[in-house]
Amino acid sequence: MPGTGSDGDAIDVSVVIPVHNCRAYLDRCLTSALVQRVKKEIVVVDDGSTDGSGELLDLYAAYHPGIVKVIHIECSGGAGRPRNLGIEHATGRYVFFCDADDYLGPEALERMVAMADANGSDIVLGKIVGHGRRAPVSMFEQSVESVELGDSNVYNSLSCFKLFRRELLERHRIRFGEGMLVGEDILFTVHAYCHAGPISVVADYDCYHLVSRPDGSSIMQQSGSRDPLAWLAMIKGPIRLMADHVEPGPLRDHLLRRHFRLDVFTQLGTVFLESDDVRRKEIAREVAALRDEWYTAGVHERLNTIDRQRAGALDDIDRLIRLARIESATVRRRLTGLRWEAGRLVVTGAARLDGITRDDGLTVVLRARHDPGVELVLPTERKGGEFTVRVDVGALDPGIWDVRVAVEIEGVIRLGRLGADRDSGITRPQPRLAGGVVALPYFTRDNGNLSIDMGGHVVAVPGTARLIRTRWALGHRLLVDGEVTVVGTTPSTSAVRRIVWRERHTGCERADRVVALPGGGFAGRPAVGRLAPGTWDAYLELDLGGPPARFRIEADAETVAAPRRWWGNALFRSVRPYATSGKGRLSAVVRRLTAESVIKKIFR
Repeated sequence: MPGTGSDGDAIDVSVVIPVHNCRAYLDRCLTSALVQRVKKEIVVVDDGSTDGSGELLDLYAAYHPGIVKVIHIECSGGAGRPRNLGIEHATGRYVFFCDADDYLGPEALERMVAMADANGSDIVLGKIVGHGRRAPVSMFEQSVESVELGDSNVYNSLSCFKLFRRELLERHRIRFGEGMLVGEDILFTVHAYCHAGPISVVADYDCYHLVSRPDGSSIMQQSGSRDPLAWLAMIKGPIRLMADHVEPGPLRDHLLRRHFRLDVFTQLGTVFLESDDVRRKEIAREVAALRDEWYTAGVHERLNTIDRQRAGALDDIDRLIRLARIESATVRRRLTGLRWEAGRLVVTGAARLDGITRDDGLTVVLRARHDPGVELVLPTERKGGEFTVRVDVGALDPGIWDVRVAVEIEGVIRLGRLGADRDSGITRPQPRLAGGVVALPYFTRDNGNLSIDMGGHVVAVPGTARLIRTRWALGHRLLVDGEVTVVGTTPSTSAVRRIVWRERHTGCERADRVVALPGGGFAGRPAVGRLAPGTWDAYLELDLGGPPARFRIEADAETVAAPRRWWGNALFRSVRPYATSGKGRLSAVVRRLTAESVIKKIFR
């Protein structure tokens, strides 16, 4: 059992679940906690339920004594008090908070405890997925053993659905806000982040499932839960708590950026447009008060263009309204053409903001998927309502480049992926070789957006390696002559690397150097006589700017040398090269027999 520590009877995780009228969801939630393969206790606090939840919880406790603990209290009006009581009754090394209408992935706690134990983590974020609700994504791009608050996006997630070391919570008396309709978990998580040592991320498994109730009865689904004035009043507490623990400087600015972007300036978006004139002035006034107290040059540098504009326009309600409309407008974009022209990928299309008749500029942006901070901004030629951009693929580094259009209005830049909406008849252009790197434009599988794969990272590289002749040489080497084409043309001699033999059943590989010849030819002397017994398939491997590109070597019976047999070190050895049936590809069967085995075969 992972994570038991020195005491084999120690509880690994205390799962704390507040419950208020969640009868319909309890079975799924509790079952998901019970199946976790860690030593656990489930501390459930019934917060004055009147729908039969309390009776069902008592039944679970009776059937799972020592695991399910139920505490009944009068209705407290929020999740803060039930969670705090759960902490007080918890005995595990770690505490995980789960809402009664959500549920855990079957391996969630096992994976998070393993991550925490391996790295001494105080907090582990497990990947959250939403079902009818938005889930955070920026911090779950990859699993990380230890991250710093100032160098990551973990602070973007301030919900409490995480694994916390209980000793951290007790040592610093970290607790939820009580008597709060919303935001009690933000206060808790901010406080925990401020004291945490190693923070880890489990991003390769769906740990927590965030569920929307069909009847809209959860607190966060109710209309009053995100009242802008109430939210702005609430968020002052977490911001001040963070500032009490973090000195002015880059780290504080990084954390304040999150609060301004996701908590403060978001109140100047759609909810601002939906408010009347009096309420808009009240919202702007509250935002201005937070700006005056916490907005620094470091925060300004870290924000996007629209939030920077808002920070300077809080005394201009009309300007704030225009910015909100620009932000909420849909970026209408359409791909109208895609073709190669003199080694450049020519992209034509149309883009605008819905409901806004003019713009101040339009560009095409290529963003590196492996490093979203790397962008290439390409100017466009515009004629009427259409734009044209010519992409010099030879100037792109290897990797995946996602294509976006950027529409600028009043200093605000709105981005949209290009390609999903496209004219009929537009197909993926043929790949091209550019400077030794293969360029493969393609449409993504999920949304059909345009991307460019430089090097064949996710798109298979079309190519052909064909055998011309083979013959045996000294040392039981198979002399091989062949020719290769990639995307219908001849690759450079520097791209041709080696012949790789792969054993069909074990996956073992052996590589032999080849000589690249002008005009796409190649020659090699693979030592097939040294291959272990088995069936080996032959590949030609090329370097085309990405992962090694391999092509099965095509062959026919006339070009394949006859089998070779010989005695060596008291073993009878044989190698039978052949062309596979169907597509006709080069393979070889290698055998080794002792003298005794040969005699038995002869006289069987």
